Amino acid sequence: MSTQELFVAAARKHLRVGKKSLSAPQSLDLATQVLAVDLGLKPALLFDSNGSGSEQVQQYLSSLQSSQLVSKSLLTLELNGHALIVNPITVRSNLELVLCGSGPALIDVCHSLEKPAIADQFREELKRMIQYLLPQLRECERLEEAQKPLCVGDKCEEWNLCTVFGLLLGYPVTYWFDQTHSFENCLSMTPLMVTTVAATWQTGSAHHTCCLYSFSVPDVLLKETQSNLDDWRRRLQERFQQQHVLKDLSVCQTTVTLPSVCL
Repeated sequence: MSTQELFVAAARKHLRVGKKSLSAPQSLDLATQVLAVDLGLKPALLFDSNGSGSEQVQQYLSSLQSSQLVSKSLLTLELNGHALIVNPITVRSNLELVLCGSGPALIDVCHSLEKPAIADQFREELKRMIQYLLPQLRECERLEEAQKPLCVGDKCEEWNLCTVFGLLLGYPVTYWFDQTHSFENCLSMTPLMVTTVAATWQTGSAHHTCCLYSFSVPDVLLKETQSNLDDWRRRLQERFQQQHVLKDLSVCQTTVTLPSVCL
């Protein structure tokens, strides 16, 4: 079997829900993103391809590691019922940047606001989340291979998952809203610049192009977040040039205005 066929077989075997399994294109999308995590091009992948739980995602990842398709350092993280495949070294490095006063821009999109705003006043809350996660990630780095998902404790139930996922997935901006009041936001009919990053995985004559990143920034805050976007793009391009598995990196930007935005 080719490398791509091995990835597809692992996904179809371990990520089946009832009688439903991932299609070949879905399996290849997943494989390309897992490779991007392994290469450090993405710090983590939020698994949302189907209803598979974290134990199934762990079985899939363990199968890839046993076949030496990805490194043994990757782990499965379970956070409030959501499963992520994580490169602990890359995630830890990104989180430590926030503690040093750098990292992504934090944008308040509470539904009570007339328009999105920079939310520096909530960075201390962000740091408390990070200080809770970092020791667990450091412990996992000492393991040769994780045998079961790393489960974040009950404390994460208090967190704004939109904010946490933005951090873990390595976005240059992440949204925040006060979920104790409402899960709605103020992004309805707000012009958003959407950045999409894609790359191609080629083995032999077969190639597959996949979206690695997709995130938005309100147009009204482009000036305030431009340095975050520029730094993020520069680091991504540098990491891309240091590997030879994925090819044809493309970064596209479009502006959209939507009647509702789900975060």
